[in-house]
Amino acid sequence: MPMDHSTWSSIAAEDFPFPEGVPASRLGDELSAMFVHPGPRVRDDQAYTAAARWIAEGRLDEVLEDLGDTAADRFTHPEIQARTFAPLVLRCVLARAVAAPGAVPGAAAERWYVPFAAWYPAERDTRGWDDSLGWLHAVAHGADAAAAFAQALPGRRAELLELCARRMTAAADHRYVQLEDARLARAICRILLVPGLSAEQATGWLSVVAEALEGGGPGPVPPWAFNTFATLQSLHLHLTRGLAEEGVPAHAGAVAANVAAVLQLPYHWLA
Repeated sequence: MPMDHSTWSSIAAEDFPFPEGVPASRLGDELSAMFVHPGPRVRDDQAYTAAARWIAEGRLDEVLEDLGDTAADRFTHPEIQARTFAPLVLRCVLARAVAAPGAVPGAAAERWYVPFAAWYPAERDTRGWDDSLGWLHAVAHGADAAAAFAQALPGRRAELLELCARRMTAAADHRYVQLEDARLARAICRILLVPGLSAEQATGWLSVVAEALEGGGPGPVPPWAFNTFATLQSLHLHLTRGLAEEGVPAHAGAVAANVAAVLQLPYHWLA
């Protein structure tokens, strides 16, 4: 029998102690169901907060693959909150897989990557916040998952950089207003920080951005171009300062120089 709403509220009020004696399979099923809930208190404040902690602690290792499979299936879900919380779940599962090798079969991450890569640049609802649904954050949550995939699947790093480039240049109805540009920039830095990228791989993804901007002329800046410029500005800052706990990527100088060259298109007054 599922735990009722008051039980989950009590767990949240007590700072998410693990409910000893409850089978992991039951917890996994309940958490997965809550990730689709339209109420932000249930979905975000309770389910995600609990899952993030318990996955990191290894409490849900026996159901990690099931949690990942369910999340990956939701990239085609009809409801936006279900689609945008799927990458958050995958981020947690992938981080645990990297921290505890063997917790997830090696083929699982590759299996999850395919639907994620199809969804991320194609999602049209890029609102960060909805007054009824709460945080949606397709761009930011997807960026976090992209960085996690880079750790779990280092052979996909160059592809993931191009995926981020396609996300920032994708047709959009909304400008980034909830720091999506910074989250995407942080993810790109984290992908660049994974050892082994050549200078060509570290900078090659910017050709996607350059091609998207080709042919731009006078007139109002469309939302996708605004988002691209905002992300590149944020990325330049991230490359210059580095990440507090992870440092500066090996090819930060080369990437920053290429980013600045692209930014001279809209900001022609730059030296």
